[in-house]
Amino acid sequence: MQVASAVRIPSPEPDVEHDAPRKRDRSPYSPGPSKRSRRQDNDDDAPPRRERQRDTNGSKDDVPDDDARLNLFKSAFSARKLPVDDSKTRAGGAYIPPARLREMQKNITDKATPEFQRMAWEALKKSIQGLINKTNTANIKMIVPELFSENLIRGRGLFCRAIMKAQAASLPFTPIYGAMVAIVNTKLPQVGDLLVRRLIVQFRKSFRRNDKAVCLASTMFLSHLVNTQVVHEVLIAEILLLLLNKPSDDSVEIAVGIMKEVGAFLEEMNLAIANAIFDQMRNILHEADIDKRTQYMIEVLFEVRRTKYKEHPTIKEDLDLVEEEDQITHRHTLEDDVKVEDGLNIFKFDAEYEAHEAEYQKIKKEILGEEEESGAEYTDASDSEEEDEEQKAEDIKDQTNADLVSLRRTIYLTIKSSGGFEECCHKLMRINLPHGLENELTTMIVECASQERTYEKFYGMIGERFCKINRMWTDLFEEGFAHYYETIHRFETNRLRIIAQFFAHLLATDAIGWHVFQVIKLNEEDTTSSSRIFIKILFEELLSFLGQKDVVARFKDPMLQDSLTGVFPTDADDQSKTRFSINFFTAIGMGVLTEGMREWLKNAAPKPKPLPEPESDSDDSRSQKQESITHPGTAPQRLPLEVSFVVTRTQLHSQPHTGSQARHWQKPCEIVLRLEISIPLSGAAQTQLLFQPLTEPVSFAAT
Repeated sequence: MQVASAVRIPSPEPDVEHDAPRKRDRSPYSPGPSKRSRRQDNDDDAPPRRERQRDTNGSKDDVPDDDARLNLFKSAFSARKLPVDDSKTRAGGAYIPPARLREMQKNITDKATPEFQRMAWEALKKSIQGLINKTNTANIKMIVPELFSENLIRGRGLFCRAIMKAQAASLPFTPIYGAMVAIVNTKLPQVGDLLVRRLIVQFRKSFRRNDKAVCLASTMFLSHLVNTQVVHEVLIAEILLLLLNKPSDDSVEIAVGIMKEVGAFLEEMNLAIANAIFDQMRNILHEADIDKRTQYMIEVLFEVRRTKYKEHPTIKEDLDLVEEEDQITHRHTLEDDVKVEDGLNIFKFDAEYEAHEAEYQKIKKEILGEEEESGAEYTDASDSEEEDEEQKAEDIKDQTNADLVSLRRTIYLTIKSSGGFEECCHKLMRINLPHGLENELTTMIVECASQERTYEKFYGMIGERFCKINRMWTDLFEEGFAHYYETIHRFETNRLRIIAQFFAHLLATDAIGWHVFQVIKLNEEDTTSSSRIFIKILFEELLSFLGQKDVVARFKDPMLQDSLTGVFPTDADDQSKTRFSINFFTAIGMGVLTEGMREWLKNAAPKPKPLPEPESDSDDSRSQKQESITHPGTAPQRLPLEVSFVVTRTQLHSQPHTGSQARHWQKPCEIVLRLEISIPLSGAAQTQLLFQPLTEPVSFAAT
């Protein structure tokens, strides 16, 4: 191997001759293979080639002069500036720049022309698509009138295509679209019928193609149309049986999704279908060879059924917008020969366009119940009034409650960042509360306390301090006590316990008055399990704060008796409330508080009504009864009664007898005793007891 030196070689002297470096020898030019054979085979290319050659050869002689060439360029550029009819292009005028569109609208005013109707068709399509895309739960009531303002009879194909496309793109919005279709179906049933037919055909095609996504979207939409009674439940039952006939993982998954959405409706309207579907699901779960994920989905479905479809209601309250008597149900089956009418999706020229538009205007007035005002009704005076109103400042109303959320956040952060209750009260007093929102402070204190794991005295001290600062806070906390007692069933047990302990602290420290007990009605009808737990914890905390003696003394205060009629009821008309209260306090270990109610039941409770006076046939006996009636308040009567005893025993237990004594006792004997019994009774009762004749003597067999 040779190694070249890195030292630069000096340039040669001028007189020294060196051989010039040789260049790479180039290969001589040789033409490629001739293409005449292929060109000769293709006879179609020969005439154009000959024509091009003739034109090329003749162009050298036929060159136009300068003026002719200039005219040729002018004609070419003028042809490019000719207007293009967008209505006749392939896109159909899908997008036209705004400036150009306005220019076209100025030029086209005749409604009988295809150009005007095509422009109106495009505007209708964009309007329907835009209204459907911006529909949600909050604005559906405002979107539907705007939708009826468009010609839905002419654009029913556009409406069905747009809503099916929007539903397939966002499945969680299916209940909203179902509610919208239900409203439109009550006024224009042909629109709802067309949508149902298209969904049936779409499901058939997707089922044959094994297109799971399209099949799932179609079945979910049909399920919600069944819930809103746009289509009969027989259709969804046929779909379910088709899916479960030959179960696979995908078909069972789609069927489970359908039953989650429509199960509550089937349980209520057609229980036989629901039972048949669930029996088939049970057989698939036990016998079919399906994936574990699918088995788990079926088990979840049975759990949803056990919980009465709490998370899958038939129709949500916000979307229940159609009265039952206004609903129109279409009856279609899966095997029906339905037509989708795809021709309604494209533009067609209408020779009677103005007449059809006038007919729809009448229908729209009947639906919306309002007439559009014409432009001629607006006078110059009204224009000036509108200009004056526009110049006035408009008040902006914040419907998002952003200020309220910000205020609650400030209160929460202030409470959490404080080291002690005094510091916290000082910081909270410095917050600028808007007028009318003072109750937010008391609510946030209770809410923050209930969010803790256990009750912290820190919050009770804050509430106590605020109540003793100003009477306003006392009133707000007393209102809070009534509010939380009425809504205590909404809280879980731990939060319920902490809220009861918080208000017990305020009551024990006299931060709020004990007259708040007037909101409590302790009986079986007016209380729930949550409210009874609240009362139990409240009284137990009061007992731990004050002791039994002070609590009893407080509840015996004459000033509070009017406020405690619900806690310790003494209703003469309904003694069951008193007994319920006694049993409640006895069960929680506070029977000492029930002494007053027990005494009332024993002494002051009303006596039962007297028995009615028996009727007698003879007037003499009636007169004797009236003379012998003892009025209430008189001395007790001494009643002589004769009682006969028949003794048939042969011997006595104390001493045995023999001989004649034994023979004497073997014979039955009758012993008559005369007794006098004093019985204080009312007049009617005495009459019934004392003067009712005895038909036969009373005999007792001695044992």
